Amino acid sequence: MAGSPPGLLPTEPGLQLQGTLQRRPCLSPEGPQQPGDLVMEGPPAGWAPFHRDTPLLESWALSREAGTSVFLKCENVQPAGSFKIRGIGHFCQQMAKKGCKHLVCSSGGNAGIAAAYSAQKLGIPATIVLPETATTQVVKRLQGQGAEVQLAGKVWDDANLRAQELAKQDGWVNVPPFDHPLIWEGNASLVRELQAALRTPPGAVVLAVGGGGLLAGVAAGLVEVGWQHVPIIAMETRGAHSFNAAVQAGELVTLPDITSVARTLGAKTVARRALECTREHQVLSEVVGDAEAVSAVQRFLDDERMLVEPACGAALASVYSGLLGRLQAEGRLGPLASVVVIVCGGNGIDSRELQALKATLGLS
Repeated sequence: MAGSPPGLLPTEPGLQLQGTLQRRPCLSPEGPQQPGDLVMEGPPAGWAPFHRDTPLLESWALSREAGTSVFLKCENVQPAGSFKIRGIGHFCQQMAKKGCKHLVCSSGGNAGIAAAYSAQKLGIPATIVLPETATTQVVKRLQGQGAEVQLAGKVWDDANLRAQELAKQDGWVNVPPFDHPLIWEGNASLVRELQAALRTPPGAVVLAVGGGGLLAGVAAGLVEVGWQHVPIIAMETRGAHSFNAAVQAGELVTLPDITSVARTLGAKTVARRALECTREHQVLSEVVGDAEAVSAVQRFLDDERMLVEPACGAALASVYSGLLGRLQAEGRLGPLASVVVIVCGGNGIDSRELQALKATLGLS
């Protein structure tokens, strides 16, 4: 670390940025704030999207738990390890099309990895700003993708302030992790894949909410394919529940701190668009404890042989905790012929981290 500016992590030896830089004026990422205000351009001519169509797998174990067919949309097998590559990849391609010279992204982990992956593909340098609580495996992966890594503050909101300062430099573009129409449009591609695979609409879609970009994208995608009647079950962990707090208050709420172990859900204020979705769509906002989320991670590992983050565990806990049945018993959710659970990602965890989390939470 000697010789590095405060908060700056040195790149490991031998890592090189790929490609050449475009020295043209850069388009500001500040765009229209309503989806209807933006005309979808698609990837630049001749460029394929950076995300891949991901498997949709029917889970015998989770179906048994839920008493209905549960399908897993496996975004954890994306090349960047999470659904984030859909929206962020699309955003970065559009910025590169306009001649961007440097990408900067604040992140709890997954968004930064998606931005670094996109930058490497585009031949554009990237700086990723993480909170100081970022895991070692995330930092190493970012450096392995050629990104400069900086640490700033305790939570994502602190890192975001630093990224906004960096983005004031000439030719730099701030990549919003979740709050931009291009992000939502990219994330909507997930629903088109669901329609192609299922043909008929599921009874509900379950997802985790951090900043709200996945929720906004899925809601837009459901409208696009004519499935706007399908309810969304939006899951958070207590201590990172900025969306639920906003739903309860009827307006945006800023949490005093992020206390959940689900660090990648750690936005103290959710995107305004996420709250607007609740007024246009049936969205059930639910909160589980850290213990329920981490327990779901362990059970999912045992059932499906896939290790995911506690953020994803929040979505899986809707099945493992019996929440779906309780929502039906309360009359808040109708009969379910099937359920789709979005397995959003797993970059920020390994077996050692899972065991440490279980020990901290008193789980055997």
